[in-house]
Amino acid sequence: MPRPAHIRTSVLIVGGGLSGLALAGALGEAGIDCLCIDRAPPAAQLAEQYDGRTTAISYASHLVLKSAGAWEALLPDCEPINDIRVADGNSPFYLHFDCDGDGGGNPFGWIVENRILRHQLFKNAGRLEKHVRHIAPAEIRNFSSGKASAGVILKDGTKITAPLMIGADGRNSSVRQWLGIDVKTFDYKQSAIVCNVAHKLDHENAAVEHFRPAGPFAVLPMTDSAEGEHRSSVVWTEHGGDVQDILSLSTEDFDARLQDLFGPHLGKVRHVSKPMSYPLSLMHAERYTGTRVALMAEAAHAIHPIAGQGLNLSLRDVAVLTELIVTHLRHGLDIGAATLLQQYETARRGDTLLMAGVTDILNRLFSNDRPAVRLMRGLGLGIVQKIPPLKRYFARQAMGISGIMPDSLRKA
Repeated sequence: MPRPAHIRTSVLIVGGGLSGLALAGALGEAGIDCLCIDRAPPAAQLAEQYDGRTTAISYASHLVLKSAGAWEALLPDCEPINDIRVADGNSPFYLHFDCDGDGGGNPFGWIVENRILRHQLFKNAGRLEKHVRHIAPAEIRNFSSGKASAGVILKDGTKITAPLMIGADGRNSSVRQWLGIDVKTFDYKQSAIVCNVAHKLDHENAAVEHFRPAGPFAVLPMTDSAEGEHRSSVVWTEHGGDVQDILSLSTEDFDARLQDLFGPHLGKVRHVSKPMSYPLSLMHAERYTGTRVALMAEAAHAIHPIAGQGLNLSLRDVAVLTELIVTHLRHGLDIGAATLLQQYETARRGDTLLMAGVTDILNRLFSNDRPAVRLMRGLGLGIVQKIPPLKRYFARQAMGISGIMPDSLRKA
């Protein structure tokens, strides 16, 4: 059946990545009509070479995915993080968090492959087809705005309008560019090499982060393979100029480098997915809103992955937007009004700037080898390890249930 020339919906989401699809699910589960468009075909987005990363879903973020109706189907492919171990090179000082003592008996989070998360979010959008419409691929020819709505005109001439439009279309957001919003950026001159590895010994649900002068080396627990092999995900940060040399190594030499970085604690290791690299940078939009438009996720902010909080920050955008939209509709208010947009910007800007600042400082502090700095950070790790209230504070930060957060997550 051909599409109507003009489609009207309550919320138009431009960008069908993980964050955009999560917002569509949360709105659809709340009974709110929305339409999500994306330029990439779903089949292409589910290919292994499209995205080789895994994501750490924090405890708070799993509540957002649960509210979107996507969590239960996703859970069998998620591996809980019950322990977090932080080490600084060869320093005798370290941090160890365990879920029973520091996490209140709950996992700190779960590790899942982005490809699997994306697949479940696609399925979830299909389950909610009464309220969620997903159009992909869809190429935008132009944007439109008026007194009562904002929207897009697709390449085929279809016009889509809504009282509220959400820009969830990534770092190079066309919505942000259309609004004329500038961004502040910083290039870390680092890249993250990511791959999945098989190893002989059980990871025992521990996430391990080793800080090195070139950047952190993180080992994140994954579910066992279908053949019963123990698996982990690796995020290996290196100076940008060294990455291509590492990626061009033979299979045997690459695995030997991995083994050196792992050490003996998981036995023999080998990579089981194609290593991919992603350049690392900080990006922050000067504002998150325009007339009847809100930016979210990487259209508004992107941070260093040192603490694994990128998508979790975006899912807090989802939680705040969903709460505001539901509340305004419940009271018969205009969901595209300036009051809602200002509430969203106020709620999210402080949290985002805080997390961007923390990850930036952590990377600068740990990604250098100056003796005085090494001594200072080693003492810092030792102090935190020995003060239980301070440890619990950092544990709650990792779980996403501390500081500025949406009302729906405060009860966690």
